[in-house]
Amino acid sequence: LLLALTAALAGEGADILVPRPCAAWWAPYARVLGRPVFHVPTPAESGGVPDPYALLETVRRVRAEGGDPGLLVLSVADDPTGTVGPPELLHETVEAATSEGLHLVSDETWRDTVHDPHATVLLSPAEMWPDQVTVVTDLAGALLPPGWPAAVARFPATDDGRRLHARVLDILTALGAGLAAPVAAAARYALDEPPPVAERRAATVRLHASLAAAAHAAVTAAGALARPPVAGRHLYADLGPLREPLAAQGVGDAQELEDFLTARLGMPAPGGHRFGDDLAALRVRLATAPLLNGSDEERTECLTAPEPEELPQTQRSLNSLTSVFDDLRDDAQRWEPPR
Repeated sequence: LLLALTAALAGEGADILVPRPCAAWWAPYARVLGRPVFHVPTPAESGGVPDPYALLETVRRVRAEGGDPGLLVLSVADDPTGTVGPPELLHETVEAATSEGLHLVSDETWRDTVHDPHATVLLSPAEMWPDQVTVVTDLAGALLPPGWPAAVARFPATDDGRRLHARVLDILTALGAGLAAPVAAAARYALDEPPPVAERRAATVRLHASLAAAAHAAVTAAGALARPPVAGRHLYADLGPLREPLAAQGVGDAQELEDFLTARLGMPAPGGHRFGDDLAALRVRLATAPLLNGSDEERTECLTAPEPEELPQTQRSLNSLTSVFDDLRDDAQRWEPPR
C-alpha cells in the first residue's frame, strides 16, 4: 500500500523526504521507484517527526540543487524509536511542510499501541491539515497477527484525495495486491474492534510496555543512551558512550554493532544504518517481541500476568539482555582513566 501510494504521489518526478531515523521499509520503496530520498533530522526528544527548521532547510537545499520535493513521510508513533512526537512539534512540522506544498503521508501503524494513553498525547497530522495528509496503517501493528498482510489508508476528503485514491487502486490492481479472503475477513472483523480484539490489544500493549521499560532500564544502566519508549514494540539505543569497549571487541560502526549484538543476544538487533542513520554512529534498534520466549501457552500467560517481566520465560531473555549490556558497562569502567 505504501509503495502504491508513493508511486501515485511521487510518480511525476517528486522527491521524497523522510525523518532520520525512519522505518526501514520507507526508503527502499522510493528507490524501487527510482526516486531520491532525503533524510531530515528529528529532535532529540522524539523520532518520527522531522525538526521543522531542518525540514525547511532540506527543502531549500533540494530545490537549489534542481530537485522537486513533493512528499514527506512521517510517523507520530514511531518505529524505530518507540517515541511519540509532541503535538507542538508536529504542528510546526506540518505547518512547515504544507507551506512548502508537500503532501504528507502519516504512517500510524503504532498509534493504537501507546503504552500510557493518559500520559501521552498523540495527534495525527490529518487532524491538523486533513486536505494534505494521507494516513496509512499496517493492521499487524495492533489488530492482526504478525505477518498477515493487510493495511488501510485514509485519503483526504477532497477532489485531489479522490483522484489519489483512484490512482492508488489502479496501481494496486496492476501489482495484483489483493487480500487473501481469510485475511480480508479477519481484517474486517478486527477493524470493528469488537471486545475480544480490544481486550487482546490492550493486554498486548501492557505486555510490550512492561518489556520495553525493562529493556530500557538495562540499556541505560550500562551507560548507553535511549529515548524512553512510549509506544510500539521497539527502543532505539545509542551505544556511543561505550565506543571504546566496543572497539576492543572489533565494533566500529552500526553494521559491526548489529553483528555483535545479534550474536550475543541471540535475537535480531538491526543497526541504525538500516533506518537511514549514519553508519558510523553506534545505534541499534531493539525489539520487545523476541523477548517473549517459550511455548504458545507461555506467551499467552504473559498477556495476563500482572508483572510479565518476572515470569521465568521473559526473565531469562531480560537477564540475557542485561548481562550483555552489563559486560559492556564493566568493560567501559575498565577503560576509564584512574582519578
